[in-house]
Amino acid sequence: MLSWLIHNWFFTLLLINYGIALSAAFFLLKSNQNPHKTLSSLLFLVALPFIGLGIYYFFGLEYRKAKIFKRKDLSANKLITSWEERLNLPAFKLDEFEKTFLQDRLKLVKLVRHNQKASLTLKNQVKLLRNGEEKFRVLFEDLDSATNHIHLEYFILNDDTIGNKIIDKLIAAVDRGVKVRLIYDAVGSSLSRKAKQKMTGAGIVHYPFMPVLFTKLTRKANYRNHRKIVIIDGHIGYIGGVNISDDYINESSKPEKLYWRDTHVRIEGDAVKTLQEQWLLNWFFVSKTAKDDCEVSEALFPEIDEEKQIPIQIAASGPDTDWANIMEALFLAINSADDYIKITTPYFIPNQAMLTALTSASRSGVKIQLMVPKIGDSWAARYASRSYFEKLLDSGVEIYWYTKGMLHAKTMVVDDMFATVGTSNMDYRSFEINFEINALFYNEDIACELSNTFENDLADCELIDKERWENRNKIERFKESFCRLWAPLL
Repeated sequence: MLSWLIHNWFFTLLLINYGIALSAAFFLLKSNQNPHKTLSSLLFLVALPFIGLGIYYFFGLEYRKAKIFKRKDLSANKLITSWEERLNLPAFKLDEFEKTFLQDRLKLVKLVRHNQKASLTLKNQVKLLRNGEEKFRVLFEDLDSATNHIHLEYFILNDDTIGNKIIDKLIAAVDRGVKVRLIYDAVGSSLSRKAKQKMTGAGIVHYPFMPVLFTKLTRKANYRNHRKIVIIDGHIGYIGGVNISDDYINESSKPEKLYWRDTHVRIEGDAVKTLQEQWLLNWFFVSKTAKDDCEVSEALFPEIDEEKQIPIQIAASGPDTDWANIMEALFLAINSADDYIKITTPYFIPNQAMLTALTSASRSGVKIQLMVPKIGDSWAARYASRSYFEKLLDSGVEIYWYTKGMLHAKTMVVDDMFATVGTSNMDYRSFEINFEINALFYNEDIACELSNTFENDLADCELIDKERWENRNKIERFKESFCRLWAPLL
């Protein structure tokens, strides 16, 4: 028997493969995951011997999540509550603002607060930043002015031209006595050994988020830190879609370079304290610092002297949270819309809940406009996204292809009363797998500014005609249907 198995080695490997696949399928069914994701994983386990197991290991294996985040302390709410009590962070009393908040917005505030104990902060001012070149110009000024600490957390940090400028700014801050700490995603970032040694030698404390052995082979590995935030002296914060990479800078000297359209935001005020909380939770995780031994000083959560009253909540989500905080906030905002919804996202692969929310809102009379890039940076994601267009168009949703370059902004505006800017795409990966963070604004001025920005970007867009879309060729339809099978895994 043994000699036969050795002689027929390929058949033996197939038996082993399907034995493991059967075991994997059992655990997959037992875990009660999203049915679409479960079916996609089962399909690849059966149809693709050997390869299917690799896909399942990287994208579908849920018990890895429990093992990985066991030390991340899932009782984050308890930790945050203790910080609020010690540092007197602003606790929002809903009954004081019932008269000024519409009931639908009040429900949204309550949802985010219930899910993650995220206070609605009031003493804030906000500056919207268009594209990387505007963000970095303002950020450089703030980095030069830092006096106590600089905290950074980025999905992509490359030691290219802009990356090295940032590193030099951080080193100069350390030389002034500023404490600089940095988290970068091990898969998304591209930092040379020389750059890491340079930062370490200068006194910048830095850690990769969940390092892997072969980063070039795991670009879509699960549980990545997709956040892009900076916190300066506890009262200035940055959040949005712009990573630290030359890709995000539109240099006039390089007209041949792909234009990158993105949105970031600078916040000054109490909302930065919530950003600080979320940064600290990940810092404890990557640095393996014992929370009980870490002194959380008042310098990290300073008193804010800000006259402007812009209500902001920070919604954070990830594989370590009990609820899909950002997805649920967007879902409720869509369902509460009366007049219009404007969405920009580079990757549109909605789950069934979001798809139903958008199509039903549109059919109920809400004007919905969706802006996505015509040519993105992922062939599979592009075609998977297009597989949803026909149903959206049938429901009356206006879909615009951004044609000037790569649209990377992640924004949504509802009824001139609610807006969000952050890191979350409208896809499975952002909603269920990666660490994301969004700022939620309950302010007419911010909503109108983002709405006007959307209208200006329409000049660089192509409206998808429903009749022409329905008559696209069968090859395109097949590509869309095939890629949609992968949708929960992309």
